[in-house]
Amino acid sequence: MVDEQVRIVDRPAAQRYEALVDDRLAGFAEYQELPGRIVFTHTEVAAEFEGRGVGSRLAAGALDDVRTRGLGVTAKCPFIAAYIRRHPEYADLLREAQPPAEVAEPKQD
Repeated sequence: MVDEQVRIVDRPAAQRYEALVDDRLAGFAEYQELPGRIVFTHTEVAAEFEGRGVGSRLAAGALDDVRTRGLGVTAKCPFIAAYIRRHPEYADLLREAQPPAEVAEPKQD
């Protein structure tokens, strides 16, 4: 686990949560905000911070923030999905992805 303090910050303009260690970017979880939910799409941890618990703290911090905001989660990101499977206390946040709207076929004359 990480000995340093890990601070999780939401950067809405960049559509991602960031994990900062000593004010250095250690990782991020990208998302899209949709009505009523956050769709996590990709998570990365910098190589120098891998294996030190930064990713887990990032996931927990992001999910805790989503819960506080009263939103649900769609976990398209494999890391976030796996984290939720390992931590069932977050399972209540899961929302299924909405199917794409059907596109009407053009009429042929």
